[in-house]
Amino acid sequence: MKTFTTKIAALVLMLNHAFVSGETSVLFIGNSFTYGYGSATKYYRADSVTDLNNQGIGGVPALFKSFTQQASLDYDVYLETRSGSALDFHLENKLVVIGKQPWDQVVMHGFSTLDSKKPGNPALLIETTEKMSTFLRGLNPKVEVFLTATWSRADLIYQTDRHWSGTAIGKMALDVRAGYDKAALASQVKGVNGVGEAWTRAMKLGIADTNPYDGIEFGKISLWSWDHYHASTYGYYLHALVVFGNLTGFDPRSLGENECSGYELGMSRHQVKMLQQAAYVQLESEKKVKAAPLILAESAYPKHCI
Repeated sequence: MKTFTTKIAALVLMLNHAFVSGETSVLFIGNSFTYGYGSATKYYRADSVTDLNNQGIGGVPALFKSFTQQASLDYDVYLETRSGSALDFHLENKLVVIGKQPWDQVVMHGFSTLDSKKPGNPALLIETTEKMSTFLRGLNPKVEVFLTATWSRADLIYQTDRHWSGTAIGKMALDVRAGYDKAALASQVKGVNGVGEAWTRAMKLGIADTNPYDGIEFGKISLWSWDHYHASTYGYYLHALVVFGNLTGFDPRSLGENECSGYELGMSRHQVKMLQQAAYVQLESEKKVKAAPLILAESAYPKHCI
């Protein structure tokens, strides 16, 4: 019986073909945390990216694309997502789709609790990250793979009898990040997008509320959607800012408080500015970006997306 590695090698040989492009190709592999469930981002600017599953999704990939366009970067953005899935689903069902071309960069993540059946246990994530990374390197040995460590779920913290019940708001994000760090080390991937930690920093900066179950404090935003599980538009926006900074090395603040997607999604300048700051603080703490904020004239008006 063929081993998994042998099967991967055979599939790569079958799928790989000459691919020439001046753009940097990036593929997002994920679930509802990538496609933007529960928010206006799900179908936002879907025509700017390629959904390999033909479901018309924009989501975080479309926000990332918008940011790169505004930064005058040439990115060709794709996504392959499945609700409620971890990397094992994509390995078992989507390799033919994922393997249609080699990728320059890939951004991927597993289930929000690391393992849906064993919350907090990174073993499955480590195993599937290694298998997916092997497949992606078969398509392009120089591919840069990034893992996205997701956020603390309010529904698992403020409700009883859950794995993280009663813990500090940032603990789940740190536990998830620890699992992703182990997976990254085992598979020698390029890096980890510290999205969950950026969420916690937004709360500490005073722009984001810490507990949606007791109402949203005046002047603050909720990073969670109505289910206190998925992200709101603000939460996905912060998600995309962290990915943008980590993949490109650009300070997210360089997009400016008049950043067009934030404006189109109904955010105020202050909200955009503070979310950019939260992303920057997280990225800078990991030495992923150098400070390069954009200074705008007070009279500047919001610009429209390209």
